[in-house]
Amino acid sequence: MAVPRIAPVDVTIDDGRGARLPDLPADVGAALEAAPAIAAAIPLPASGRTAERLEALAALGAHDLEVARAIEPHLDAVAILAEAGDAPGPGAYGVFAAEGPGVRLELREGRLEGEKPWCSLAGSLDRALVSAWQGEERVLVDVDLRQPGVEPADDAWHARGLAGIPSGPVRFAGAAARAVREPGWYLRRPGFAWGGIGVAACWHGGAVGVARRLATHAGDAPLRLAHLGAVDEALTASRLALADAARRIDAGIVDDPGLLALRTRGIVARAVEEVVSRVGRALGPAPLALEAEHARRVADLQLYVRQHHAERDQASLGALVAAAGGRAW
Repeated sequence: MAVPRIAPVDVTIDDGRGARLPDLPADVGAALEAAPAIAAAIPLPASGRTAERLEALAALGAHDLEVARAIEPHLDAVAILAEAGDAPGPGAYGVFAAEGPGVRLELREGRLEGEKPWCSLAGSLDRALVSAWQGEERVLVDVDLRQPGVEPADDAWHARGLAGIPSGPVRFAGAAARAVREPGWYLRRPGFAWGGIGVAACWHGGAVGVARRLATHAGDAPLRLAHLGAVDEALTASRLALADAARRIDAGIVDDPGLLALRTRGIVARAVEEVVSRVGRALGPAPLALEAEHARRVADLQLYVRQHHAERDQASLGALVAAAGGRAW
């Protein structure tokens, strides 16, 4: 197997201290194949090089959001297992930790029974870290998705954005699973927040990709330049929020990881929405209607950023700020 070429990332979060990535995959299939090599090239969170990690995730997002959406969970899974003191199994990983109304996945004597929603690429992955109920707490388990008893739904995904990342439910019927640490560990660990910030870096990169379309076509039109100026302000705020989060994580000066993650994700999500709106208003309908790459970038980004739960996440952030009694700033 040829050794992938290593090149600098092209999206700066902090000071561009030399983050590197192998050749960027062209599509989701290539992304899953390359995921282990890419994970080996990217520093772990809280390793003293978190800004480089976020730059790499942003570069993936600027390159192609479907590729980023395929690789980011594998990177998160590797980080989770490292935090647990474990090594990943062979192949590409997903992380399935969402809950949904009316469905429940349970771990019973080392076997999974029930249904898990929002399992992205379950039919294409080798393994996944999956959260399941064990009594009254959730436990994270490592699961081989190629074994009998794992049944992804084939007809649940109708999205126009991230069309290549089917994210339907999976039915588990007696599939063997290995617990990763004790029940409750997955949600309590600091790395849960760091993973959420990594997703925000992908959003930021996606917004950079959309903004570049305006930056190269603004010309000297005053209104387009005004929109471009506003886009620069939004992306700078997003970049600085990610850089500040990386600095705090590496320095160990985070009092509340959840507060930092909610704040950072909120700032980035608001910047993404500003960029999409401004670029659309500046360029009009033609790029969305006639340019396949731009239209897909926008559709992918609009769906991906909805992992931020808008006012619900703002309310959670506000509750944490209130509990801090004004000391959050």
